[in-house]
Amino acid sequence: MNYPKYIGMGGFLSFLILHEINKKKLCGDELADSIGQKRGGKLTPGTIYPALKYLRENKLIKLKQKGRKKIYSLTKKGKKELDSCYKIFNKLFKDIKIKSK
Repeated sequence: MNYPKYIGMGGFLSFLILHEINKKKLCGDELADSIGQKRGGKLTPGTIYPALKYLRENKLIKLKQKGRKKIYSLTKKGKKELDSCYKIFNKLFKDIKIKSK
């Protein structure tokens, strides 16, 4: 996959994490795999875990310890934030038409 040279896509990471957790409760490795498949390569721990920490500190996600794994899920505040993101995303990008080669 060819990524843009000048426009970073990193700003979508928190949105993607909330989106994936909304579909299914996941641990950090599962999130890294799932999002990585969409991006074309697994996310590193140095990328995914700081984002998860930020989302937890802002009470958008919570975790439940299950053995050695930490399973993440959305809080009510997280669901509300994700709904706001969906609305803005749809408003901003509804007119974009993807042209295939």
